[in-house]
Amino acid sequence: MTQQTDVVVVGGGQAGLAAGYHLRRQGLDSVILDAGAAPGGSWQHMWDSLHLFSPAEHSSLPGRLMPTQAGETYPGAGHVVDYLADYEKRYDLPVQHGTRVDAVRRDADRLLVEADSGTWRARAVISATGTWSRPFLPAVPGRSTFTGRQLHTVNYRCPADFAGQRVVVVGGGNSGAQIAADLALDGHAEVTWVTQRPPRFLPDDIDGRALFDVATARRRALDAGRDDTGGVASLGDIVAVPPVRAARDAGLLTAKPMFARLTADGVRWADGSHTGAEAVIWCTGFRPALAHLAPLNLRGARGHIPTDGTRTVGEPRLHLLGYGDWTGPASATLIGVGRPARDAVREIAGLL
Repeated sequence: MTQQTDVVVVGGGQAGLAAGYHLRRQGLDSVILDAGAAPGGSWQHMWDSLHLFSPAEHSSLPGRLMPTQAGETYPGAGHVVDYLADYEKRYDLPVQHGTRVDAVRRDADRLLVEADSGTWRARAVISATGTWSRPFLPAVPGRSTFTGRQLHTVNYRCPADFAGQRVVVVGGGNSGAQIAADLALDGHAEVTWVTQRPPRFLPDDIDGRALFDVATARRRALDAGRDDTGGVASLGDIVAVPPVRAARDAGLLTAKPMFARLTADGVRWADGSHTGAEAVIWCTGFRPALAHLAPLNLRGARGHIPTDGTRTVGEPRLHLLGYGDWTGPASATLIGVGRPARDAVREIAGLL
């Protein structure tokens, strides 16, 4: 059965909900198709100890401040899930959970959104699928010969799963630092933290509030043809959240350079030194989950979909939301997605 609507939003996480909020305010008929069985987006699947970089009041979607969490300056992932579920209910957003979108195609003056529950004909589409479902694993020599356990950030839950084991954590970003700190502070695993480049910790008083300002300034600078970021911090640096700070100050978070290869029972560096391991955790990032857009043939020579703001250059009825700075400053964050969501919906309203 084919259904009709003004706008289909693909993805019901934070970006999809922000888009739904602004679509409702514009009076546009819409539906939000979300593959997840329950509200909360990727926050449902984070590791147990994960906390936000910013206080609750600086981690909110448009229209509704996130409540504070008792005893916590930086709310945990479970608190974010509760907030997103409440947000969805409060604004009566038309989310259909458990609905996976397989393809988006052109159909004359409409876009066809093909899902496992049926097909939608829409005048515009907002893709807000994020990156969590596309973990990236680097092509490191020997990865197939390692006999221990290999997992990505998406599979990590808690230190208890690695008690008594030697664990190599790979990745110099925030997830790598936080997971290495989580394991090191627990003390029941022998942790080796490995990074491609020497890790850089942001000053202890910088959190997500400052990073959002930097991301906004950077976007404005790039739009104006300048290279400066408008601030001293880079979004690639590590935020010294309390567990990371504690592990660092205790001397438990000293990174080693990237190893040359995996062996059957560990990792080996270029100088021949070897460290045994029963597990390797790859905190090596993600790629945008955009396979459903393949029928539109929008990717450029290097696989990137060109955009003007959130609107795709090759298909003006399609907007990308929440994938990173290239679809809006800090648009992959709770506080950052509101503004590009508003702009995308305003542009769609004008188009329709």
